[in-house]
Amino acid sequence: SGGQSGLLRRSLRGSLPELELRYLQCTCCWRSRIPVAGFETLNASLSSEPCKDDGSSRPLDACYTSEQRAAILQLLNNGSPAELASIKLLRGRKSINIVEHRSKNGPFKSLESVVDVPLLKHKSAVVVFNSILNPVKKERKVRIQLARFIKPEVDRSWLEEASSLVSIVCGTNKIAWAHVDRQMMVLDWQQQECPNFLKGTYMASAYLNDVSAVVSLLPPASFYLIEKSSISVQNTALFPVMAHMRTVEAMLFALLEPRITPPEPNIPPRVLNMMRTAVGRHFGLMVGESRTSGAQIVRQMMTESVTEKLPRVNFPQELLVKYRNYFQMGSRRGGDELCDALLQAVAFYELLCES
Repeated sequence: SGGQSGLLRRSLRGSLPELELRYLQCTCCWRSRIPVAGFETLNASLSSEPCKDDGSSRPLDACYTSEQRAAILQLLNNGSPAELASIKLLRGRKSINIVEHRSKNGPFKSLESVVDVPLLKHKSAVVVFNSILNPVKKERKVRIQLARFIKPEVDRSWLEEASSLVSIVCGTNKIAWAHVDRQMMVLDWQQQECPNFLKGTYMASAYLNDVSAVVSLLPPASFYLIEKSSISVQNTALFPVMAHMRTVEAMLFALLEPRITPPEPNIPPRVLNMMRTAVGRHFGLMVGESRTSGAQIVRQMMTESVTEKLPRVNFPQELLVKYRNYFQMGSRRGGDELCDALLQAVAFYELLCES
């Protein structure tokens, strides 16, 4: 249990001066350690070496010497947004969040206080601290990194030059989309009922009518990002849903991708897949192989759009009014696809900045 992890880590310094047990901790917590059986030396646990970015449960300030702590805090408290953005993991929204937090709450007094910054949990903070202490020239492994969540593989420059994207999520009876630009402004956000979905024999003409109706409503954008669901092929009960998802996905690709004859290698694809699990991991929504609802995160984004000077996502007033009650606990308005479409767009931009 994450709530009892402190009890499991009771120090053995008084009775065993050389060895300390490694304990099993909650895997849902960022501070969890990898479950192992064995011992480690006490000297190693008290070492002044920087923390490893493995989710160690040791307090952050105990991982570094006083000189190292001073160097880290000096940069975090005084660095310009450009200087912060040059640090690993601090590109994009995280560097803005640091500047906002120190302006609102004053300078960071400890390393542990840095985890109060939105998007900077324990594991990410360790990577940032170690990067400040040991700056290294970044290796360009863009294709490998982007391939983790974007298919087909595309050149990073094409994505960075995109002015906006339309994020599309298919459900069992509707399709939702969110049109978001690079400044994280939501330009359009809606869903369309599809009455012929999952009806009997999957009539191709009926499916085409529903999908074509949605495509006719989609705004123009640099890219169209379609959610790639991860349905287990071992669960035969889900075969009808999997066939449905793949059918709609194929039709969206066919209708949205421009037909160029002959194909030109220097023109990027306009329709891309994004892994549903990658979005879930980005927002901490994965429980094992399953993804939980992101409604609470979307509600928080909508609130911050009104209360914060530099919100994570900017919503027009009319969309805030329209969807203010869609993502409440127990709501039957059917906002799951709307929620997922927005989160996919936000995750795309933020993962692009981090990769």
